[in-house]
Amino acid sequence: MTEILLREDRGAVATLTLNRPEALNALSDAMLAALGDAFARLAEDRTVRVVILKGAGKAFCAGHDLREMQAARQSEDHGAAAFADLFARCAAVMQAIPALPQPVIAEVHGIATAAGCQLVASCDMAVAAEGTRFGVNGVNIGLFCSTPMVALTRVVPRKVAFEMLTTGEFIDAARAREVGLVNRIVPAADLSAETFRLASTVAGKLSTAVRIGKRAFYDQIGLGLGAAYVQTGAVMADNMLLRDTNEGICAFLEKRAPDWQA
Repeated sequence: MTEILLREDRGAVATLTLNRPEALNALSDAMLAALGDAFARLAEDRTVRVVILKGAGKAFCAGHDLREMQAARQSEDHGAAAFADLFARCAAVMQAIPALPQPVIAEVHGIATAAGCQLVASCDMAVAAEGTRFGVNGVNIGLFCSTPMVALTRVVPRKVAFEMLTTGEFIDAARAREVGLVNRIVPAADLSAETFRLASTVAGKLSTAVRIGKRAFYDQIGLGLGAAYVQTGAVMADNMLLRDTNEGICAFLEKRAPDWQA
């Protein structure tokens, strides 16, 4: 059987590829399980500094597997337990991305719809190919994208998200960058190279500092202004005490390359 999630490591960068191209990389039960397992392994992998998430074939991800969801209706409770379990498992996978110590970059092409758009919004950064379309289109089939809404409303302005959710209309890559859903847009032929270039830039930084910073980034977002400064001040103080941070500052002042050990 073909693996539905592929992993390739190039130096300190790990690339995960959703590998159900015939189903537009829909998030089936098996795909969610594979992603959950992969993220759990990456969380313990000190050799990986950045993760890229991409899709095989002509699309990044078309969201949940509607055929599987419809099949769940055959149970005695008409799928109530199965649906609750599905969305809980999906939420756990989405939350695992910001919880990873490594930055995660979405490499997006074709379409990213519903839970696929949620996946992009959950990543720390995103690079999109020209022509990519993004949508939370469930409303078009009578299913409001309530769980994708959670990630989406945390990265794009409220009114933009609400329009996308209630109209079911796509936005293009240029609009996605304009509203903050993606960081960069490149020609399709350059997508992989540009994403890897960004990943390599981040991987070249002191990994301990990036891991500390990513955790602090998400911890402070939900805090009030004063509490955020208290929390991040403590983080920076701890960061300053690291051997490699001292080495980095000394190297900068002495105009030489740092000799980092981490």
